[in-house]
Amino acid sequence: MIVLGLDTATVTASIALVDDTGAVLAETRHDTSGRKTDLLVAIDATCRRAGVAPAQLDALAVGAGPGSFTGLRIGMATAKGIAFAARRPLWAVSSLAALAHEVAGDGLVIAALDARRGELFAGCYRSGALLAPERTIAPEDLAGLAAGETARYAGDALAAYPGVLAPLASAWTNVLTPSGAAVARLALAGPRTDVVLGGAPSYIRPAEAEVKYPDGVPGALRRR
Repeated sequence: MIVLGLDTATVTASIALVDDTGAVLAETRHDTSGRKTDLLVAIDATCRRAGVAPAQLDALAVGAGPGSFTGLRIGMATAKGIAFAARRPLWAVSSLAALAHEVAGDGLVIAALDARRGELFAGCYRSGALLAPERTIAPEDLAGLAAGETARYAGDALAAYPGVLAPLASAWTNVLTPSGAAVARLALAGPRTDVVLGGAPSYIRPAEAEVKYPDGVPGALRRR
């Protein structure tokens, strides 16, 4: 079985081809800020490098967030389009879970990504299990999620808030963004629920436009 794993929750998108043993056949990471790289082109290049044609894919897996609203929409739409065209299932997993999955060991792992607006997206995991619902949190409150326990941290939050999170720097791992390989591995180990038709990104909080314009953007068609 060959699974195409994709995560676009951050500006560092990750694409990977993984077999059912978890081995990575090919992997690509690229900066999507400013649309420097077309996602479909990068996916095609990754498949070509592994010598895998679209017809040889058995399934696709996508990181559903939380993360960048625009990035998640693009990632989900792209994965759905490929899965639908290839008539393959699409599986979705948490991008924070994928981030934590790459931190080795059985201890407490706190995955934290920059959510902008002075907040973080955060989730606490132990041995791959989510301990409490993923949430948004102020950077200064991140350490409190460990509840006095020794924890390791992953994600780009430290780079976004180096001053506030400096006391946690020594416990921060070098896992900064979710990988397509981790997305694929988690999906293979999960329930494998097909979300081609009904899947949607997990934003956790409303978009800025929804907050500013709860009744719709002025001048646009009104909600019914």
